[in-house]
Amino acid sequence: MCQFCLKHGEGEKWYLQAQNYSEDMLSDLKRLKFMELFADPQAREREFQNMNIGLDRMKKMPWLIRTLFSRIITRKMKKVHFGQVVPLEDVERIFEFTNSIVRVACVCRESTLGKEKRYCYGISLGPNGGKLMEIFQALEEKFTGGVDDARFEMLTKEEALAAFRAHEREGLCHTVWTFQTPFIGGICNCDRSDCHAMRSTITHQIPVMFRAEYIAAIDPEACKGCRQCMRLCQFGALSYSAATKKTLVDQTFCYGCGICRSVCSTNAIRLEDRAASPAANLW
Repeated sequence: MCQFCLKHGEGEKWYLQAQNYSEDMLSDLKRLKFMELFADPQAREREFQNMNIGLDRMKKMPWLIRTLFSRIITRKMKKVHFGQVVPLEDVERIFEFTNSIVRVACVCRESTLGKEKRYCYGISLGPNGGKLMEIFQALEEKFTGGVDDARFEMLTKEEALAAFRAHEREGLCHTVWTFQTPFIGGICNCDRSDCHAMRSTITHQIPVMFRAEYIAAIDPEACKGCRQCMRLCQFGALSYSAATKKTLVDQTFCYGCGICRSVCSTNAIRLEDRAASPAANLW
């Protein structure tokens, strides 16, 4: 299991522990300050610009120095704002014990695309958005001078799950995120084209998210080699054998998101426990 499961989940999946969504954690001043950074458009854009400049500079560094900086950044992010890939069935389990789901604009897409895309979901144990919604609204009023209720869409669990299934068909990977670890404030839907976190993790090899607790496996008897799954994979984990006319999983690259299953017409793809696979026993 990932180190957060051992540290924040007592050996169970840490993101399925209700205490990590506790509203009491929202009184922490460091956490409120961090959330304020996300809500301030100018401060947030400066942060993203500095991050992109830093990533470009790191590309030119010698391998040893780049590796050292990468580890320092990852260690810091684990304390502040770190994520983990989760498949749809675990998203559904999270929705079973949380009481509010609020769809909001993705800050990454606002930065990379310059437009609003509602791929992020705030989750809370409290009703009607709970204390998290109160903080969102207070911060918006602070930075925009008023609260636009249309920016905060309250969804039922059924509506949210339908939206997540649609995101899978778009090829988006579900991820849970901390705001000052271990508090989990939201679930995002990421891709390596527009998501800063996935760019950092996959493109620049500076991890700011764990792989899922699962790994994909393909039943060669059921696979018909259509290669539709390859179109969705964000991690380069799927390949095609011309000799066998089958798709294969490279488990060292697979993040276990499971979105490849959404387009498999023969249900040939399944998720297995990552810890049981020696080739993929890494997070």
